[in-house]
Amino acid sequence: GHGTPDGKYWKFALGPDTLVGPPIHLGNFPASIDVTPDGLYAFAVNFNLHGEMRPSSVSVIYTPTNTEVAQTTTCTMPHGSRLDPSGRRQYSTCMMDDQLVEIDAVSFDVARRFSLATGKEGPLRSGAGQADHEGHAMPPATCSPTWAQPSADGAKVYVACNKRDEIVEVDVATWTVARRFATGRGPYNVAVSPDGKLLVATLKQGGAVQAFDLATGASVMQTASTIKVTHGVVVSPDSRYAFVSNEGIGAQPGRVDVYDLRARQRVARVGGGQQA
Repeated sequence: GHGTPDGKYWKFALGPDTLVGPPIHLGNFPASIDVTPDGLYAFAVNFNLHGEMRPSSVSVIYTPTNTEVAQTTTCTMPHGSRLDPSGRRQYSTCMMDDQLVEIDAVSFDVARRFSLATGKEGPLRSGAGQADHEGHAMPPATCSPTWAQPSADGAKVYVACNKRDEIVEVDVATWTVARRFATGRGPYNVAVSPDGKLLVATLKQGGAVQAFDLATGASVMQTASTIKVTHGVVVSPDSRYAFVSNEGIGAQPGRVDVYDLRARQRVARVGGGQQA
């Protein structure tokens, strides 16, 4: 999302941190990315901060050859890209259209849409959100979703409503709202522990991290970050630690805070580059 419109896809070999093949251009402002469990395809949302508000897309990259094989139009300012555990469904959100979008990861087509607008939560017709908004007034977003995270078993999707200070749990089978989690100010990114027990959210405007017990729905941790503009979160494979990136403000270097999810407290911090 930062930088210039003509963003690129990069692939590195871990360990030696070696660039694998030349980078390729995607859509405008490619942001979040995820990879299928078999490693063959990567899905990157093209956030598109350039020019007029208009529907953007999700790029699909065949990773063995670094080839973009599809660019699926979804909605205005798509953000967050996560695949379910089966690798058959990809989820992203639309910050300006108040939508959750499900893509069939086999056909690369939009499979379903879900409205997150206040009082209008529910299924949408397949073509909703694809019309060009240029020259037309858009209704103000009431959820402004910034992330979609499938549960550990793929039965639910957790959506961060950044504007409404809420995380919405959507049941995949019934395509309805199952639960709501009231959060601190500005939930931005969301992660679920691999054991399925905890939901961890970054509070971008609140400068904090919050965790919920998924069995009870109760908030079990809310801790201020070491610096402002809290952004991304990922949980370690053993479900023990959460790693949270903080952008910093202006020229301030970014930082990664590390949280022990058993002790429910921050245990380390690591310096990084600007806008981590």
